[in-house]
Amino acid sequence: MEQALTVKQVAELLNVNERTIYRMAVSGKLPGFKVADSWRFLPNDIEQWIDEQKAQSVAKSDNQ
Repeated sequence: MEQALTVKQVAELLNVNERTIYRMAVSGKLPGFKVADSWRFLPNDIEQWIDEQKAQSVAKSDNQ
C-alpha cells in the first residue's frame, strides 16, 4: 500500500494553502480520510482527482 499524504504535503503538491485542503476535504471535493483527527490522502486518489479536474476544465473550454 502506498503511503498516505498529509494536508501539508497535498497543499504543497497543489500549490494552495493548507486551509483550502481542509475545506475541500471536509466538503468532499477532495478525496481523503481521517485518521484520528488528521486528514490523510492517498497519492493515487489525488492523481486521479487531478486528472478529473483537468478533464472538466477541457470539457468546459470546449463548450465555450
